[in-house]
Formats: sequence, structure tokens, C-alpha cells
Amino acid sequence: MKKISERIFSLLGRKDYIPADSEELMRRLRVPPHRHLELQAVLDELEQAGSLARIKGSRYVQSFEADLISGRIRMDRAGRGFLQPDEAGLKEIVIPESATGTALHEDRVLVRRETKPKGLRTGTPGPDSGVVVRILERRRTQIVGTLQRGQRFSYVVPDDPRIPHDIYVPEPRDVGRRAQVGDKVVVELREWLSRNTNPEGEVVEVLGAPDAAGVDMLSVLRQYDLPLHFPKLVLQEANAVGSTIQARDLSGRQDCRRHRVITIDPDDAKDFDDAISLERASPGQWRLWVHIADVSHYVKPGSALDHEARKRGNSTYLVDRVIPMLPEALSNELCSLKPNVDRLTKCVEFLVSTDGRVVNAKFYSAVIHSQRRFTYREVLAILQRKSASDPIEQMVHQAHELAQNLRRARFKAGSLELDFPETKIRLDEQGHLTRIEKVENDVSHQLIEEFMLLANEAVASRLMHLHRPAVYRVHEEPDEARLRDYREEVLSHNVPCGNLRQRSEVQRLLLKLSSLPIGPALKIGFLKSLMRARYAVEPLGHYGLAKNKYTHFTSPIRRYADLLVHRSLFDQKLSSPSMLKQTAEHISTTERNSADAERASKDVKRFAYLNEQLKSGRLERYPAFVTDVRNFGFFVDVPGLAMSGVVPLSTMEDDFYVFDAARGLLVGRRTRRIIRLGDQITVQVAKVDTFKKQVDFRLTKLDSPKARPMTRPQHSGRAIEPPAAGKQSRVPRGESVRRTRRGQ
Repeated sequence: MKKISERIFSLLGRKDYIPADSEELMRRLRVPPHRHLELQAVLDELEQAGSLARIKGSRYVQSFEADLISGRIRMDRAGRGFLQPDEAGLKEIVIPESATGTALHEDRVLVRRETKPKGLRTGTPGPDSGVVVRILERRRTQIVGTLQRGQRFSYVVPDDPRIPHDIYVPEPRDVGRRAQVGDKVVVELREWLSRNTNPEGEVVEVLGAPDAAGVDMLSVLRQYDLPLHFPKLVLQEANAVGSTIQARDLSGRQDCRRHRVITIDPDDAKDFDDAISLERASPGQWRLWVHIADVSHYVKPGSALDHEARKRGNSTYLVDRVIPMLPEALSNELCSLKPNVDRLTKCVEFLVSTDGRVVNAKFYSAVIHSQRRFTYREVLAILQRKSASDPIEQMVHQAHELAQNLRRARFKAGSLELDFPETKIRLDEQGHLTRIEKVENDVSHQLIEEFMLLANEAVASRLMHLHRPAVYRVHEEPDEARLRDYREEVLSHNVPCGNLRQRSEVQRLLLKLSSLPIGPALKIGFLKSLMRARYAVEPLGHYGLAKNKYTHFTSPIRRYADLLVHRSLFDQKLSSPSMLKQTAEHISTTERNSADAERASKDVKRFAYLNEQLKSGRLERYPAFVTDVRNFGFFVDVPGLAMSGVVPLSTMEDDFYVFDAARGLLVGRRTRRIIRLGDQITVQVAKVDTFKKQVDFRLTKLDSPKARPMTRPQHSGRAIEPPAAGKQSRVPRGESVRRTRRGQ
């Protein structure tokens, strides 16, 4: 007998269905009276999930029939919302600030999509818009902020600038320590019914003064709900597996311990979840082994380890620590592909031609004995030496040549070059920022990256061929209206730009931008027009990589998605599609949460570093470029700090500047100096607003924009919305939103 939920959808999906209330549904579904409460419970559950909607007269219809769309809402600093619908294939829906209701960042909500009659209008329609009608699920019920007191009440100013409302709170009590004005506190939200009133809450934890040791990072941990410890049962399970490979673990595995297996990772890496080996198969072919840590051998479905790993979704890399997905006994020890010890792996063995064409691929469980642990720096040094006598170093040279051939073939097939230089923040023992290092995506990174991309694609292709339920890494094509607006912006700066719906034109534009002073600023604008990569059970393809088949297979120590993919490929008992869909949505959310937390952890250190410069009066100079021009100033990106900010016109003392909206530039009334997108300048910090998470810069006295001819642009276009202050405009290798380690 069908489940009640299936029978409900079957009835509501009929063409002759007339909206009915629960009593009528009970009769039409022939549900016996003693199961009425069960029917009502299912209806309530489906309504809460956003699948059903209750209309006038408490009658039920499927949500989409009432233009109601459920999904996860993301807010920007201007208060606008962007809904990622639960249903695959639906476009993102823009929610105006006035229509977000009481929704908060990352809530699951129900949105009424606004439909407009086409009439006689032609051309590409704009993005869908809508109104939040119900909060289905609060993503976060606790918020971190700064305690303040007014004349009659206390309130908390949230740290997250995407929450524009102060939270009213009663006098804190019974929270372990007395709260002082200016302290960082954790607030438990109460029910918030109307956006016309401020939300209310209760202080449940006092973290301390914001400049006290450790409070900055503790605030980040609490704000993003990151756990500091594993539950006792999880640690017991992890420790129970031991520290060495047992003879019984080798059953059914191919023995690859005699192969020249190596790992290549950052200097400070402790968890090595991928390794490679390469040897000549024939004059025109190579045999490549991509080995990935076999986490699924130790983390079984339904175990406490599995439950905790799913809950966390992924490891989170904060500026001063790692919040791992798995306990250290697994992540840094038994699962980590360390040198000179046996380790279990899942392997993709390729036969690949010298020019990068895959002849065939095999998938199996294996055991390896890694012979060398390389850092990127060591591999780069080897590649810079033309000759190598050591067999392993010779293999590194051969792997580099093959990887570069794969890379050329990938870009020839349409993959987009979207990388921005990365930076790494170095801290001293007290947690103070000492320096910011630039990290280049050089050939040593590309060597391992290309092999991981190859494995991810091969596994996705295999899963699709087998028709097995699985989780895929998807990056949908950008909205056509956004691309059209961005193209107009590019043309307004006299930069040639073709039809960006054609991938070859996008590649041609990105190549052109790499050689222009205005290029980095316009490239940021392109990144902002793209969709965000996520997980889904539908293989929707990957726009940035130009791949129709793509998943995540290569990082199961730090990503739950990869663990699921290992199970889908190798296990006999498969997860249900509905469970995988729920998990895909969950781990997409945890990934975004981790990305936000990582940025926030870097921001608090950078803000403290810049504040210290202001206090001491020793202001450093930073090269920067203009990313947007407005009537109140201009936005800049500062690569040396990996952050953005604004230069207010109020700090410009050399002249009075007038905003020319048609040309998108500022003009000095007396000197005729011009400030426009792409200008290379030098700045110093002027102000740090820790509440708004924004930084103001000023031009150095020795630097001012040079006068340039005021030529009229070919087209006028919208201004690129600048990145939020403090937000890094970094892009993953081969992916278009955020790097979550290689193989993206």
C-alpha cells in the first residue's frame, strides 16, 4: 500500500483535482477515521517542508500551483534576498529588501514568485522576483553580537552585517559572568513575527571584551555554530579502529604497494587524502593511478562517526585552527596517506594518451605504501631543475608534462580561467597577524589539480553509466539577464565583448582582461554574475569547468560529499534518492557556512591589524585598484590585504570631485583629474568599522590618480556592485565561487 504522502501527491496532481480541506481529503483518499490524525500530521509535515500550501478555506494544493517556491535564502548587506529553490532546474529568485519579511540569512523559506504578463514585450526577461510568505526553518537561532544599552533597554548589535536589526534583550543574568557594555555576547532568538518591530532575544553566553585574548575567534566559532569538540561516542569509535592496517583489511584489494606513490600538499598540511603514481604504458600512453583515502572503510553508514561527519558536512579551515570533519585519529592518522606506512585507498586507474585523452578507466579498492611526501615548494624546485637522476623526481617531471597536456585540453574544451591570487595569513603565538603571504597557483599546484579533476569527472561518468543514486557537484549556467547586464558594463569601458552565452567569447574576454589595468575589476564583476556551485542529486554539469559530468571524489577526509560518492560507487547497499537529496542540500549549506566562517576569521585578524596601525600611527602603504566609482567615493580592492574597501570623497583633500554618472567616473573640478574603474593607486587605512565590517582607505599623499582623456564610452551600463568590505574575491581552481581545496 502506498504511503499516505504518495497518495496525497497522486490525488493533488490529478487534472480534475479541486482544492479540498483535510476532511474532504480523508474521504477522497478513503482514509479510515482512526487514521485522521495521521493524515493531518502528514499534511502539516508536507506544508512545513514547503511541498504543499494551504489556501483560503484551509484547502490544500501543491505549492508550485500557487506559485509558491521553497528554498534556502541568502541575504546580502543591502538586505536583499536570493532564493536557491529546492527543486532542481528552477532559477534563482530575487527578493527585494522590503519583501524578505522576518527571514534571516540561510533560512529555509516559502516564497511567492511574482509573475508578470508578457504582453507585447520582447527580449530576454529579467530575473524572477518574489515575496517571502513563510519561514519554514530557521538556519540559526543563536546570534553573536555586541551588547549596548539605551536609556530604557539593552540591545545587541549583530556581528553579521546581513542582519540589519538590533536585537532587544532583557538584562543578562545567570550566564556565568556579568555582561558589560561592549562585550561580545551570544543571543538566543525568540519568535520574531514582524519585520516592522525589532527581534527580541535573551543573552545566553557572555564571551568577553572584543579585544580580550581569544574572544575574536570564539565569536566566530559561536556565530557560525562550529563545534570545538567531538562527542565522546564519536571519539570512542574513531579510537577503536586502531592505528595500523590489519590483514583482514586487505581482502579484495589490489596491492599497489610496490608503485612509486607520492603525495603533494601544502607545507602545513596534516591530512593527506590523495596520492598519485605514474608510469609509461607504451610510447604514446601513460598509466596513471589516482589514490584517494578510503574513509568509507572506517566510517560506516549509521555509525556515530557517520552521523557527526554528516552534521559537520566538511572541515572548516579558520585562520588559526582547523575544525575537522573527522577526529584526528582518522583525519591525521589512519586515513591520511602518510609516507612509509600502508594505507587503504579507493583508486581510479587511467590509461591516458600523452596528449591527455583518457583511453579507459578502472575503479577499485587498493592498498598503497607512499614513498615520498612532497610540498608544493619542493615540487616546484624539482620542476625548475631540468634534469633528474632520482626515479621519483623523474616521475614528477613526467607527471608535470602530462598534467599540462590535460590542462591545455581542458581549456580547449571550454574551461574558464577564473583564478585570483590567494593569500595566507600568518599569526604569531599570541594570535596577532604578522604578515600576509601571496600564494600562487603555480605548476606544482596544477600538477596535482589536473589529476584530481580527471578523477572527479571519471567517477561522475561511471555513476551516471551505472544509474546509481549519487551526489554531484554542480555549477549551473549563469542567468542570461546577469550576463547581459555585465556585457553592457564591459562595453561601457571600451572593452570589446561578444555574446557571453558563447563560451568561446567568455574565454576571449577573460584572456583580454588579464592584460588590461581595468581587468581585475571587471573580472570581479564577472564572478559576481555567476551562480554558486553546490551539491545536487541531479548531474546538472559544471559551468566553470565546462564538464557535463562532475562530482567530488577526491577529498573524503574533509568533505562528506566525497564519502557519499565513494559509497555510491563501491557499496552494494545504496542510499535512497530522497535521503541523498536532503543530504546534498544540507552539505551545500554547511559548505557555505564554513566559507563564511573562514572569511570572518580572517577579517577579524585583518581588522585588528589595521586598527593597530591606526593606533600606532605607523600606516603601511598598499597597492590597490579601483573596482567601482560612486557619488560618495570609490571602491578599491587591496590584493596585499586580500580585502576591499572604500575611499570616501571626504578624505580627498587635493580637489573637489564631481561624479559623472554617464561615464562612471569622478572628475576633479580644479585639476581635472579622473578616477575610474581599473585605476592603479596606493592607499592607507583611514577607518575600521568593526560593526559594519567595513574599511575606509585614503590615498597616500604621494599618490593621486593621473589625468586621462575623457573619451565617451561606446555604451552606458550599470555599475558593478563592489565586493563587501573585507570580503576576498577569491575563486577556486577550476571552479567559479570558492576554493574548497583542489579537485573542485
